[in-house]
Amino acid sequence: MAFSVLKRQATALACILALTGPALAQDLFTPRLYVNDRVITEYEIAQRAMFLQVLRAPGNPEDEALKALIEDRLQRSEAERLGLGLSDQELLQGMEEFASRANLSAEGLIAELAKVGIAAESFRDFVSAGLLWRKAVRARFAGQVPVSENDIDRALVAETRPRALRVLVSELVIPAEPGREADALALAQQLSDTVTSEGGFASAARQYSAAPTAGNGGRLDWMPLANLPGAIGAAVLALGPGEVSDPVSVPGAVVLFQLRDVALDQSAEPLAVTVEWADFLISDDPAEIARIRANADECNDLYGLARDLPADRLTITKQPAGDVPGDVGLELARLDPGEVSLALARDGFRRLIMLCSRELTREEPVTRDQVREAVINQKLEGLAEGYLEELRAAAFIREP
Repeated sequence: MAFSVLKRQATALACILALTGPALAQDLFTPRLYVNDRVITEYEIAQRAMFLQVLRAPGNPEDEALKALIEDRLQRSEAERLGLGLSDQELLQGMEEFASRANLSAEGLIAELAKVGIAAESFRDFVSAGLLWRKAVRARFAGQVPVSENDIDRALVAETRPRALRVLVSELVIPAEPGREADALALAQQLSDTVTSEGGFASAARQYSAAPTAGNGGRLDWMPLANLPGAIGAAVLALGPGEVSDPVSVPGAVVLFQLRDVALDQSAEPLAVTVEWADFLISDDPAEIARIRANADECNDLYGLARDLPADRLTITKQPAGDVPGDVGLELARLDPGEVSLALARDGFRRLIMLCSRELTREEPVTRDQVREAVINQKLEGLAEGYLEELRAAAFIREP
């Protein structure tokens, strides 16, 4: 954290206050802006600006501080309207979680912030506004963020892909004018459900997209995955080539993405991955193969199909990817969960290799409930942006 520069700034501010007397100090607490019936003072702006500098946030610190404080006021007002609040324990947990990002306790971070003139109350206000907004978003969209088992499977698979990726995507940006957000979301969902080819996506982009890329069918050039915002990057990462994302809500629009290609950065650190896979020895008969494939969408389905066969005809193994035999590992690398390969044979049988799951190797296994919660939070991020825009559009913001 950038404390050294801010220490000098804080010292300079203290000297100015000492030399100019109480008049300037009083001015710091005069209103700078009103957001509906709530006040933002010069002091709060100065505090938030220094805090943003500590966080190395981009942009002009004062401009970004004012913008953030306006959002804080809108978020707090909405939380109060919905009857939401925070317990002391919730606030403390939120402060500890934030401080842990700097490898500090909440008390330790408050002490460091105090050295550069940032009051503990400013830190608490920052954290509490974020926690209240999270509650408000969940209350507003409760029951409106469905998460399927397939969503959880895709999230687990997405975690196993290296982060040092370049992606080739197309975009389709549907304007969501105030009061017409539902129409934009409905159109985006319809396109997401029905567009199945690159040509179809390009045609839809030319017809519906408001982005500058519309004339080019929405096609973007290669870009690092890390360049995309978190929610968008996660949506793209979950796609296979040619697939279209679920609608992603952004301020003033709903966006769809189609993944056209992915390129690995070969210099990236490999991830430790665990795979679970099935090896089913079946008759090399096209009719039998077709029957089994038609009745097996996941590894559990294979147990029923192998019920009357010798036990050694079906094996399901879970192990680190590096321990999988090379021929099988190469086949698994091409598969998503539930997909099969029939390229290998053994002892006169065709080997049906099915990928059951692929996940990061962890000291403590992650539960599907934890993944579900993460997917819900990811989907809520996009909805929260539109929600905040609604509040901002309806607010009365004025100078004194």
